[in-house]
Amino acid sequence: MSTARETSLFSRVRRRFVVGTGRLRTNGWPLVQTSVGASLAYFLAAVVLGQEQPFFAPIAAVISLGLTLGERGRRTVEVVLGVAIGLLVADLLVLFIGIGTVQIGLVVALAMAAAVFFSERSLFVNQAAISAILVIVLQPPTSGFSPDRFVSALIGGVVALAINHLFPVNPERRVERSARPIFDELASVLEEVSASLGGGGLERAERTLRRARQIDGMVKAFNEALTAGYETARLSPTRRRSLRHLELYSNAGLRVELAVINTRVLARGAANAVRRGDSVPSSLPEAVLDLSQAVKALAAFLERPGPPDNARRHALEAARRATGILEERHDLATSVLVGQIRSAAVDLLRSTGMDQASALQALEEAAGRASEIG
Repeated sequence: MSTARETSLFSRVRRRFVVGTGRLRTNGWPLVQTSVGASLAYFLAAVVLGQEQPFFAPIAAVISLGLTLGERGRRTVEVVLGVAIGLLVADLLVLFIGIGTVQIGLVVALAMAAAVFFSERSLFVNQAAISAILVIVLQPPTSGFSPDRFVSALIGGVVALAINHLFPVNPERRVERSARPIFDELASVLEEVSASLGGGGLERAERTLRRARQIDGMVKAFNEALTAGYETARLSPTRRRSLRHLELYSNAGLRVELAVINTRVLARGAANAVRRGDSVPSSLPEAVLDLSQAVKALAAFLERPGPPDNARRHALEAARRATGILEERHDLATSVLVGQIRSAAVDLLRSTGMDQASALQALEEAAGRASEIG
């Protein structure tokens, strides 16, 4: 018992280490960008412009770059404007009411209220509040509004934008790294669904269903990476050639998300079938395996664009096998599983660039071949 616990603990630690290493590898360049941006912003404000306390410069650079790559341009504008509002409110109020515990609360409330008047975005509002606090705590004004702090924030924002556009993260690589776990897990879950339908047992089927439900988080991360990739490719002159490849991922993204949903429903149907002890035709697990092969082929096609014949062939083979089952079985449970396989096959076909009409026509032709074979 103790050995099993130790093995389980070791597996969890190893899995966390692998995940953490992957995160560091994925975010390595953004970390370098952010640290260099903070240093450069401080150097420009302190050494070049001679400001005595240019703390807003590195702060603005760090917040504008950060680790989240999406909407960096919008975030930079929000940081600079938020700093301006916070500074203006704090400078004016402190001159009249001084500094202290109550004054901090009042200044923060008024700075946030002024920011909300222009926008409800949390970064914009919070930055106004943070700027007001920093003014009171670190550098209370003594002679009215000083432009130095705003200039510092502006320097940080400009540095962040320059680094982001001149030395951007490779958007294609980042999107590929976000998409790959989805395809790997989706293919693995489909293999497990096939094994469950082939006699893998209820525990395996329920575990597979839980795994299928967790893919949604990966899809969300992929969508965020795709949004960030588009922004980088559009605004950076060195990455515009990536737009065509990103467009391929974008067109496939919605259909892959639908395939994930269909797989989750398929996993639930498989678990219910195993729980009821239904008799499952042997060709049904084989059809699910074909779907798994189609997912793997789709991932390869998106990473290295070329003819998508392999992905389409496996998807249509899954639909053909599933449709052939209806020649022998007409019960509701089997029909539901067959319907999910066919729906997932259509989504995978459309992910390769086929339109709805072409995908359905190809599916019906495959179903016709199934009838002829039957």
